[in-house]
Amino acid sequence: MPQLSPAAIGALSAVIAVTAFSVNDMAIKFLSGGYALHQVVLIRTLFGLTLFFAVILPLSGGLSALRTRRPVMHALRGCCVVFANMTFFLGLAALPLAEGVAIFFVSPLIITVFSVIFLGETVGPRRWTAIALGLVGVVIVLRPGTEAFRPAALLPILAAFGYASLHMLTRAIGRTETTAAMSFYIQATFVVVSLVMGAILGTGRFAGSEDASLVFLTRAWDWPVLADLPVFAVVGAASAIGGFFISHAYRTSEAALVAPFEYLALPLSVIWGFAVFDERPDAVALMGIALILGSGLAMIWLEARSRRAEVPATPRYRR
Repeated sequence: MPQLSPAAIGALSAVIAVTAFSVNDMAIKFLSGGYALHQVVLIRTLFGLTLFFAVILPLSGGLSALRTRRPVMHALRGCCVVFANMTFFLGLAALPLAEGVAIFFVSPLIITVFSVIFLGETVGPRRWTAIALGLVGVVIVLRPGTEAFRPAALLPILAAFGYASLHMLTRAIGRTETTAAMSFYIQATFVVVSLVMGAILGTGRFAGSEDASLVFLTRAWDWPVLADLPVFAVVGAASAIGGFFISHAYRTSEAALVAPFEYLALPLSVIWGFAVFDERPDAVALMGIALILGSGLAMIWLEARSRRAEVPATPRYRR
């Protein structure tokens, strides 16, 4: 059997990760109607850690793979992931799945802006145009000033800022840290944050809002019914698998190869939204989603072309 190239491994890892994350998003939206956010995240993480220690860690070299000299960077990265996930999940509780996912995909545009501000990279007029088109798409999906606007739609935008910050930190530590370590310390951060949230909100003393996102945030802890345990297990497995494979994808292949596969989440969210929640995006929402998708893919293509022009003699996916 021929050995897969780094490019093929990166592409396959990205597809597995995005599929797992789409299942995770769908299942969490399903659970948001009956459980508290901190509870869903904690149980998800415990299931995920079980899978991690039982399967992923042994295949990654054992406990030695978790050794790190950069605990502070891992903690910062974990906080970015937790912030991105929590705000995104709160948004999904109140939004149609496809719209929430589409708004979140403003993150590549934010990453580009961050690269200019923090890394001093140069962005040409074509990429600024792609950014502008993506922002127009977000505005179309948000529909500010109309009755269709939901304040919860701003939460995936906050999540996108958290994800963009995560991306910057991953670029900083990805070459020195193992995939297993990056996955584990994120899961550990989820445990700590969800326990703190549970201590503050778990009694339900702040509950009482009618807003779906706030209900999800402030609802009291309620022990899962037996029928929902498989859903929690699926969420945990999807989170662990997705987190491991997306880290592996970006470690083994160039971002220009991996990033387009993340947009597989958009059609998957439309499919899950229709199949599970009977959600059908209208023509206006589909137009905004198409603009976000097009601008993101255009950004990736322009970035890849720019890098090839700068280093014409270097194979695209060599490591």
